[in-house]
Amino acid sequence: MSEQDREKWDHRYHDTVHPDAGPAFVLREYGYLLPQNGTALDLAAGEGANALYLARRGLACSAWDISEVVMERVASRAAETGLPILCEARDVITRPPPPASFDVIIVSRFLDRSLCPAISNALRPGGLLYYQTFLREKVDPAVGPGNPAFLLERNELLQLFPDLTVRIYREEGVIGDTSLGLRNEACLVAEKR
Repeated sequence: MSEQDREKWDHRYHDTVHPDAGPAFVLREYGYLLPQNGTALDLAAGEGANALYLARRGLACSAWDISEVVMERVASRAAETGLPILCEARDVITRPPPPASFDVIIVSRFLDRSLCPAISNALRPGGLLYYQTFLREKVDPAVGPGNPAFLLERNELLQLFPDLTVRIYREEGVIGDTSLGLRNEACLVAEKR
């Protein structure tokens, strides 16, 4: 990412207050798999809903995003709620998490395939990766980015983390009653062995 990317996201977050939609589906649905303590990272955190959720669950949480504007907003929300979240404006592509540094990592609605090995390496043994992002095969073409480089192919998320053990995978595509279920996105919970 570049300074231009940072400015784009700062501008987007400065001009818009996104409604609190709560944590990602993958966390809400499979939060029961989380450890009772440890360290967590909300990578490409955006408004920080995942970080807030993880901190409420008792994890020592960090939130990283390229936008300084949104990280200030998350830090303010964390302070208001009394949750200790370490917020950092950070380009995760040029400064990925160090090896064996987190027990839980959540990535939601962000995709840079080159970062996947670093994410996997950043998990401690027994650590969990929660990942949810957009698919190319969508019920609603207006959902998610328009650039196919930021959209997953069928079952691609399974292939991006080959050294992790898949615990949960969900990708429903466009089959069946498309008014039901998790559509437009895939989600994964995987464990570092």
